[in-house]
Amino acid sequence: MKAIVIGGGIIGLSSAWFLREGGWDVTVIDKGDFTDNCSYGNAGYVCPSHFVPMAAPGIVMQGFKWMLNPQSPFYVKPRVNAALLQWGFQFMKSANARNVEKSALPLRDIALLSKALYESWATTPGFDFAYETKGMLEMFQTEANEHHAHHSVEQAKKLGLDAVLLSKEEVAQLEPHTQLNIRGAIHFKCDAHLYPGNLMKNLLSQLAQRQVTFIKNEAVTGFEKNGKDISKVITANGRYEADLVVVAAGSWSKGVADMLHTTMPMVGGRGYSVTFENSPYRLQHPAILTEGRVAISPMDGNKIRFGGTMEITALDAPPNFKRVQGILSSVKQFLPEYDIPMPEASKVWYGYRPCSADGLPYIGYLKKVPNCIMATGHSMLGVSLGPATGKLVSELAAQKATSLDMAPFTPERFAK
Repeated sequence: MKAIVIGGGIIGLSSAWFLREGGWDVTVIDKGDFTDNCSYGNAGYVCPSHFVPMAAPGIVMQGFKWMLNPQSPFYVKPRVNAALLQWGFQFMKSANARNVEKSALPLRDIALLSKALYESWATTPGFDFAYETKGMLEMFQTEANEHHAHHSVEQAKKLGLDAVLLSKEEVAQLEPHTQLNIRGAIHFKCDAHLYPGNLMKNLLSQLAQRQVTFIKNEAVTGFEKNGKDISKVITANGRYEADLVVVAAGSWSKGVADMLHTTMPMVGGRGYSVTFENSPYRLQHPAILTEGRVAISPMDGNKIRFGGTMEITALDAPPNFKRVQGILSSVKQFLPEYDIPMPEASKVWYGYRPCSADGLPYIGYLKKVPNCIMATGHSMLGVSLGPATGKLVSELAAQKATSLDMAPFTPERFAK
């Protein structure tokens, strides 16, 4: 049985891993060369702590306030675009307390499953991705966010997650190598982190050893069908037979979904990061700077990465490096000893996260195309949720009971 996976990021490769484990003959097709998609430049968090979806109360109003700030952490570029309008309408409807409440358990469960699978991968010979289980510090500066942190810890504990609230002095004991301009932090001990570069390179190598086929630099242009089922995946250079198709093309999945005439509101949210090797700046733990919405990740022994922003814009829009300056300015506000100059453009990574309309990924079969599984819409949680998504894809493909309830992730949940 032949499975075609469209997309070579962490979701696509994780799907390939578990499909191959299930006996499928797997081919992965990617529009690029598998070396620089969004799975490479992210913060590397494996984070059950992220049980609050992006579509949460207050985000829409905050977005309007940030519209005129070129360095703001969240920005929607206004443009006349049907996909953006479709997503925006559903996103605003979803940004409420009810959505947060109903999303918490599914996000927790899929993240915990993913973490368990990463721990299994980490024991695989030759599969080293610098996996560490130090937890994550969510640092805050304001009284309002300190109050919110108390609520977050309570919610985390109700979900069975290990989280504690720390004073500034307690955080300083965990981070003795730098001055901290904070009121305190949440220590999410339930979290882990890894080095995405090693993860992706080793995953590609491991899959090649398992006879998975890779087709690079070929964008999917269409499909040939036999009845309702897809029989061939078409690119500019070839036609590939398929018994099963998995769409895991990240932010480009929306275009593939449109070819299949399905309603799946999604946009690309661009993020930026800069990474330094052998930097004089040291953190012991990954950290999120709450007010600046910036992520800092110490990685692979000698690396530190600064990343952030959610810029909803066209997938072909030129990069806006003022966003990077905003990231570095936020770092300076929290960590005053960090004097990080604006790097040259070639040193800045940017990529697009696939953002669903409610903050939950789209995972499952399409009603109108019975042999097509969607696996996309993970927003900033692609690496965190990758292995679990791949596992669920393989279970769906095998027509067996899934590890999790799939109802919250239904791909066509916004279809009329």
